[in-house]
Amino acid sequence: MKPHVDKSLPSVSKIAILGNYPPRRCGIATFTADLTNALLSVPTEPQVDVIAMSDATGYAYSDAVRYEIPQQDILSYRRASKILNDESYDVLSVQHEYGIFGGDTGRFLLTLLRESRLPIVVTLHTVLRQPSPSQKAILAEILELSERVIVMSGRAVEILGHEYGLGPEKIDLIPHGIPDFSPLAGRVLRTLLNIPGPMLLTFGLLSPGKGIEYVIRALPAIVAKYPDATYVVLGATHPHVKALSGETYRESLERLAESLGVAENVRFVNEFVTSAELTAYLGAADIYISPYIDREQITSGTLAYAVGAGKCVISTPYPYAEELLAEGRGILVPFMDPAAISEAVFNIVENTVQSQEMARQAASHGETMRWSEVARRTMECFSQAVLQRPSGHASAGLSYLVRSRIPTLQFEHLYALTNDVGIFQHATFTVPNRSEGYCVDDNARALMLTAYIADERPLTAELARSQALYLAFVCDAFNPATGRFRNFMDYGHRWLEEAGSEDSQGRSLWALGTIIGRCPIDNFRKAACLMFERGCDAIADTTSPRTWAYAVLGAIEVLRTSPLDEKAIQLRNVSSDRLHELYNACSTEHWQWFEETLTYGNARLSQALIVAGQARGNMAMVSAGIESLSWLAKKQTAESGVFAPIGTQSYFSEQSAAKPSGSAMFDQQPLEAWDSISAYLAAYDATSDSSWLHEADRAYGWFLGDNMLGTPLYDAVSGGCRDGLHEDRTNENQGAESTLAFLCASLEMRQATGVVVVPNALAL
Repeated sequence: MKPHVDKSLPSVSKIAILGNYPPRRCGIATFTADLTNALLSVPTEPQVDVIAMSDATGYAYSDAVRYEIPQQDILSYRRASKILNDESYDVLSVQHEYGIFGGDTGRFLLTLLRESRLPIVVTLHTVLRQPSPSQKAILAEILELSERVIVMSGRAVEILGHEYGLGPEKIDLIPHGIPDFSPLAGRVLRTLLNIPGPMLLTFGLLSPGKGIEYVIRALPAIVAKYPDATYVVLGATHPHVKALSGETYRESLERLAESLGVAENVRFVNEFVTSAELTAYLGAADIYISPYIDREQITSGTLAYAVGAGKCVISTPYPYAEELLAEGRGILVPFMDPAAISEAVFNIVENTVQSQEMARQAASHGETMRWSEVARRTMECFSQAVLQRPSGHASAGLSYLVRSRIPTLQFEHLYALTNDVGIFQHATFTVPNRSEGYCVDDNARALMLTAYIADERPLTAELARSQALYLAFVCDAFNPATGRFRNFMDYGHRWLEEAGSEDSQGRSLWALGTIIGRCPIDNFRKAACLMFERGCDAIADTTSPRTWAYAVLGAIEVLRTSPLDEKAIQLRNVSSDRLHELYNACSTEHWQWFEETLTYGNARLSQALIVAGQARGNMAMVSAGIESLSWLAKKQTAESGVFAPIGTQSYFSEQSAAKPSGSAMFDQQPLEAWDSISAYLAAYDATSDSSWLHEADRAYGWFLGDNMLGTPLYDAVSGGCRDGLHEDRTNENQGAESTLAFLCASLEMRQATGVVVVPNALAL
């Protein structure tokens, strides 16, 4: 019988399902195939195509598979998204399990979902009560990107609400589907198996954690009462387990049975059986046992099948079993307790009336779990997703970052680099390198960091002391004789030059402007104002576009709280005009940039045009900033899709290649990631285009390991950041520039969400 579908909801005629698929051998593959077949049987007869995740080559897929994604090939995720968008599917159904997607904890899936224009429905096969930070961050974004979320247990609904703040209005509780069962097939198989006594059954892919050893340990007591009792362990060893350790687990179970004298009472069926064979084994069995030792198990297809088949079931009390076996539908026993298992078997075998009622209750509940009913409810969920997907939908933004993407920030390493003069510029690993002294560039960045924090709430005593030191250093760097800020100071507190670089001039003004615009301490702001005014005049004689960009950003900061400041207005206007003129003179159709070479601090040029154009109401300037940043973002994307800023080893010119490669991609610097994040967030502020939020997140991921080496630059132990990404390794030194880049980038990402958390002096 074909299931009824609510005709008042939007029609869904073309469905894409993303997940594992046979002949791949795993529970997700079986589920995806069963769901596909069930959806094909609804009255509207939709087209259902599968996007199959592959962990190996050579799968002979059926015609149901539209496209195959090799698990670790991120470009295939992008291609799949393009196929889905171009071929006008009505909805994308994602079967989610962390381990089936590539990247850290399945992060590559986000690449596909972010670029999808389809309504997304995600079915969660695992919902952890205590996820790792990475697991939580990834699932949080998946929930943001999805219109509807399907789970298979009430416990999963509770966890999603508690851990992720997801309301029940977005969740559909749809049980795991089960097939129709034929009693005749079970009777025939029982005869063929020649099992005269009680037949106990456990099935599923074999792997440690299934708890089968505890049933075998229960067998001596069971066999003592029922000598003909037989325990059938049905299922092949999980392919991943077999690849790593062969048949070690199965062989250990065989040795255990032998040592306990029950080898003749245990039958291992080392096969990946068909659905028809599985239902026959269930029909033949007297008791189904689910001895899992995983206390987080939120769903189990094998347990669902056993209940649907109307079997007497014994299970350990993992969340799904507690829910499915409630109201007398089975017996729960403690984890890893052979005596409790044997006692439960005795109760079932010896209490016939009670056992028949248990089986009846289970079979009755199973009627709500038939695949035909699951397909009907799933189609209604898809229709709701279509209703909810607004035109031109984009994801809800960065709220998932607040929950878990950004680590809790630590300041121990910042304090270790800071003494009573300022912040040392370099470190050997995490040890401050005193011999190379200080520079105004890093003290200016450190001053900006404290201003970002102070903009939101009072500084801790340690941060307030550090802010005073950094401000004093920048002020002392100003040389009245030249009107310029000096840059380098040795460990003996001697300035090594009369004037620093043009960039140091611009960066010092930017830091001072940030104090003027954000610091609540009046005397600090007055001191910063004095030095800002004195340092502005020298900008007129500079030729570096980065200096102009830093000056623009500093002026914008001043105008936050002093919108009529003539000096700041003039600095902003003159510097942004020079940048705009430079861009118009240099950019071409194929080289949309300010200079003939991409070097360092590139994104700040685009950012300066965007924010100045916004402030001045100059849309041509904003457009130039967005255009150049869009072009830069493509150049800063590796073939794998990860953020890859221009390297300092050789830089990159129009004549080099269509895209940076080789040495131009290394050494990658943390400062470039921060610069890009700031610019991307400015672009989002100017356009409300959420793709810029995802660019910012992609650049931030570079710090956390989403880079060409898959290696974190952020050091979770020290709270610092490694100095760069080489072609084959990271630079293990953690200097001021890199650490400040990470901390400032993290703060900007937090503040982009509108949520700021500053709990204490050592954590943020």
